[in-house]
Amino acid sequence: MSILTTLHESPAPAAAVEIAANRVSAASLEWRGGLAVVSAHASEPLPAGALVPSLTAANIHDRPVVLGALGRVLERIGRPRRIGLVVPDVVGRVSLVRFEKVPARTADLDQLVKWQVRKTAPFPIDDAQISYVPGMRAEDGQEFLVSLARRDVIQDYEQLCAEAGAHAGIVDLATINVINAVLAGTGAPTADWLLVNITGSYTSIALLRGPHVIFFRNRAADTDGTLADLVHQTAMYYEDRLKGGGFARVLLSGAGAAEADQTGEIDQIRRSLEERLRTPVDTVDPRAAAALTDRITAAPALLDALTPLVGLLLRDRSGVAA
Repeated sequence: MSILTTLHESPAPAAAVEIAANRVSAASLEWRGGLAVVSAHASEPLPAGALVPSLTAANIHDRPVVLGALGRVLERIGRPRRIGLVVPDVVGRVSLVRFEKVPARTADLDQLVKWQVRKTAPFPIDDAQISYVPGMRAEDGQEFLVSLARRDVIQDYEQLCAEAGAHAGIVDLATINVINAVLAGTGAPTADWLLVNITGSYTSIALLRGPHVIFFRNRAADTDGTLADLVHQTAMYYEDRLKGGGFARVLLSGAGAAEADQTGEIDQIRRSLEERLRTPVDTVDPRAAAALTDRITAAPALLDALTPLVGLLLRDRSGVAA
């Protein structure tokens, strides 16, 4: 699943980079006996304010600092020339649209999707980069998972990579690739499941029916309300509107790399989820999809950083459908 660039627009690269508000991280994969192995990884912190994720405004505020961190990370994983790029969820707006009839011509479907999302776009639709992938097929129509981003914001991320000597052939959102990592791993869910992905600047929640996203929402860290409120609202929507019968799995990502002042709230979220949904909450582990070399120590923060990178690198093997 890749929703800021066309699905399978280019082959999955051998290296992936994530540019987040608080860090730049990267990883590369190699194949050993048909198994994916994380062969190299690197991470560099970013000072507060150097990069501020936004849907409607410029994201890169201190270009020399971000570029320096990106260059050092790329150097440490072998200077790849072609990469996949993971950006914060709040850079794009994700929505689900459904059509009773799907046009046979791609150009007509493009226009139909564009017309549908322009109603809620926070900027002129002609300034938007719109991508979509097919989702659930129901009796009353075909769903599509659609992303909307400002074209100049995405281009700025791509240009930053080019300045560091790497071509970003794929650009995608963080939580989408956490999903990809789960689906690429052993024991991927086949029934309804819920994912909560927590970062320092936002939290995203996704509901899935097997490989299909059926609900997606994110919340900025400075938004009024708590994570518990967001989880409660999502669970109510699942039960009332989606007629959900319960989750086979509930997964949490990002807790290992959370800021110290988030730890108590995350523990509360875990307990609240388990009590409300009567389902154990598991932590997303990218090692279910890609092993680590012996020299890599699997600390919780590292596993959280690796998850979206592994998901992007294995997107062609995840069997994912939006």
